[in-house]
Amino acid sequence: MLDRKSAPQFAEIKDFHLPSPEILELTNRTPIVLFQDVQQQVLKIELVFKAGKWFEPKLGVAHFTAQMLEKGTANKTSYQIAQTFDKFGCSIEVSAGFDFTSISLYFLSKNINKVLPLFCEIVTSPSFPESEFQLMKDVFRQNLKINNKKNSYVAGKAVRQNIFGEQHPYGGSIEADDADKLTRADLLSYFSDNFFLHEVYVTGFLPPSTKPSFISELSEIKSTTPTQITKALPSITEAFSQHIEMPGSVQSSLRLGKKTINRSHPDYSALVLLNHILGGYFGSRLMKNIREEKGLTYGIHSSLNTLKNDALFLIGTDVNRETQDIVFSEIKSEINRLIEEPVDWTELEITKNHLLGSLQLETANPFSILEKIKAIRLNQLDPEFYSTLFTNILTTDAATLKRVAQSHLQTESLFEVSVG
Repeated sequence: MLDRKSAPQFAEIKDFHLPSPEILELTNRTPIVLFQDVQQQVLKIELVFKAGKWFEPKLGVAHFTAQMLEKGTANKTSYQIAQTFDKFGCSIEVSAGFDFTSISLYFLSKNINKVLPLFCEIVTSPSFPESEFQLMKDVFRQNLKINNKKNSYVAGKAVRQNIFGEQHPYGGSIEADDADKLTRADLLSYFSDNFFLHEVYVTGFLPPSTKPSFISELSEIKSTTPTQITKALPSITEAFSQHIEMPGSVQSSLRLGKKTINRSHPDYSALVLLNHILGGYFGSRLMKNIREEKGLTYGIHSSLNTLKNDALFLIGTDVNRETQDIVFSEIKSEINRLIEEPVDWTELEITKNHLLGSLQLETANPFSILEKIKAIRLNQLDPEFYSTLFTNILTTDAATLKRVAQSHLQTESLFEVSVG
């Protein structure tokens, strides 16, 4: 009988390992990364293309090309595509990111032969109908008009522009004028030049009898990656502050940020832990100071955002307009504490346990497991990256954290944005 009066015995886990996926190949040798540790008869297929913002010749063309894929093919209208996917309970996701574009389909495994041909059709023969394109641009303009009235949206956009520059793929944001300038010919050209299948990720139960037809269908997608032109990117070296006035606002959205180190840097593990201490969870220093002790915000968070070619350190919160200067000052004070004073042992152990526990919890979901495997492969990391990250965090001491804070968190290098 289950003993509900006693807590389970504490067990300290000192290592971390991701399960190994099965690797198949298409006839053109494009890898299929298959993870089948799923009890339900469901399947997710994700096609990854090197076709994100990093490669676009015109701002917005990657986004609109990706979003238009399911709006019509040589044989199907957008209505027919949606009707077919709805009939079989499918869900499609299209994401044009900074570095990659991915198209995912979720469905019941038993329906694979009924939905896979259409899924492949939308990435082999999209028609980019003009009427659908104009409608999509109209919807985009309306959404943008609404978003540009939100302080948090404007602040997030502005801090990226300030850090990277508006002409940088990671700094530029699509505006209404950019959408207006795009033509159907731009989408056709971008699709032709950039949509080459890079890798395929499959999570769930793939019936063994369907593997030959599965490989055959996906092999029809073009996959010879073209030579990409190296861009001369602008560089902003000196941090500055910016305030954007939003008439009628009661609150201000605050953002602080800077470029930082990527996953391949030797200090990365310590910086992940340092970020967690500063503002990475509910018990962080920023939350205790600015929310719990001073009551100046409902929430404040810091994060590391790693991309293929760069990385961002960001802090964000929403506060009353009259307290924004105090909050900026308190944020910098907490950062300076990390630079000047070693973290005490108790706080360090609590934060490590929370961070490493969160990392372990993420492996309880097969979809999250494959996301980590995908991050390793797409960013060309060591296969043992997460195991090494876990061990490094576990063994990081206060002296190392202080050194890393001094190297990577100097407050004078932070860009500041307030909107309100």
